[in-house]
Amino acid sequence: MKIYNTMTRKKEDFVPVEPGKVRMYVCGPTVYNYIHIGNARPMIVFDTVRRYFEYKGYDVNYVSNFTDVDDKIIKKANEEGVDASVISERFIKEARKDMEGLNVKEATHHPRATEEIGGMIEMIQTLIDKGHAYNAGGTVYFRTRSFNGYGKLSHKNVDDLEAGHRSIAVTGEEGKEDPLDFVLWKPKKEGEPSWPSPWGDGRPGWHIECSVMSKKYLGDEIDIHAGGEDLIFPHHENEIAQSEAANGETFAKYWMHNGFLNIDNVKMSKSLGNFFTVREISEKYDLQVLRFFMLSAHYRSPLNFSADLMAASKNGLERILTAVDRLKDLSGTGGAIREEEKPVAEQADALVRKFEDAMEDDFNTADAVSAIFELVRLANISVDEASSEGLIDYVRTKIETLCGVLGIITEREKEILDSDIEALIEERQAARKARDFARADAIRDQLAAQGILLEDTREGVKWKRA
Repeated sequence: MKIYNTMTRKKEDFVPVEPGKVRMYVCGPTVYNYIHIGNARPMIVFDTVRRYFEYKGYDVNYVSNFTDVDDKIIKKANEEGVDASVISERFIKEARKDMEGLNVKEATHHPRATEEIGGMIEMIQTLIDKGHAYNAGGTVYFRTRSFNGYGKLSHKNVDDLEAGHRSIAVTGEEGKEDPLDFVLWKPKKEGEPSWPSPWGDGRPGWHIECSVMSKKYLGDEIDIHAGGEDLIFPHHENEIAQSEAANGETFAKYWMHNGFLNIDNVKMSKSLGNFFTVREISEKYDLQVLRFFMLSAHYRSPLNFSADLMAASKNGLERILTAVDRLKDLSGTGGAIREEEKPVAEQADALVRKFEDAMEDDFNTADAVSAIFELVRLANISVDEASSEGLIDYVRTKIETLCGVLGIITEREKEILDSDIEALIEERQAARKARDFARADAIRDQLAAQGILLEDTREGVKWKRA
């Protein structure tokens, strides 16, 4: 298996740190709002990578965090007049709901930054003790030039760099030894959550969070660290510096980054009005279509989202589901695969190998999907009522298995009846009248998951199928 390593800028043979096991860390979302479709791409891509490793028999420890303390979370909390934890809890719940809709598997561990503060303080103290960090009036900075390899992931020259931190005003900026130094710990501000530390009450910088969560759940050296290409610098570069300076070990053997997502060939942005959340997309499309669309291109390539391309993905997915439905409906003749049918089974095997070859070549899902389409074509041409039950099951199982590796669900949900919808709406109205808002929300979510959209109007509740 070959993986393109951002660090070396070439494909390398995958050799795990520990035979038969994969330790994988994927940077998760900052939970201050609904996740957008740009967030969804790494979720889907690296979930698929994980699924393929598991398909090949690896034991995968997959860690993906929630950043639940951050300036954006604090800003939204202040706007609403609530504690920051209220915002993060709300949107962790919503993110999990969207991830379920995208058929993203639950991570082995889903750590939250606020639950790992003790580990962060410990690592920062280690960096201070080793001369890699310093306290400047309550702000602790990483001494960037103390780490010889800084810039090796992003291939930037340290002398050409400017300070690598988020565009926020940091208390104690004047105490920096070098403009390149970045924040590990920032002092408390009024109206912000804080924790006690040897340097005063405050909270961690963004970069230290992932270093600590990766170390706790995966160890000092991991196999794969992944995320969007926007994280290469400064986030992942800073993670490497902190982790390797503190632990004295190579942080990650392979660095994987997915390409950007554009909307109608333009970068997604709220100011341009082309910013879409996964929740908004779910009102127009089954989220399986979004997943299928995301896997239609190689993960390192830029991906363009448009209504036309989503329509094409919907049609492509429908082709696969229709073929599986047809194979399920075929009764067949006799049991085992007959001698004259073995060439068809062998063709199916060859297409499975073609799928695996694509995935082994840096997880080329575009070519893997093509192999599934060829398998569907083989089924449509060569399998019918006259085929043995053995061949029908054999070909159907191959299609279902390969779709499962991509996280594509081939089992269609049964369409909900109008009478059942009306009954649930009545139950929801009764729950609202009884002020049981949790049940009312659960019913709305249940209907939304089945493609039923509710609209509360003066005339009552109206509904439509998405």
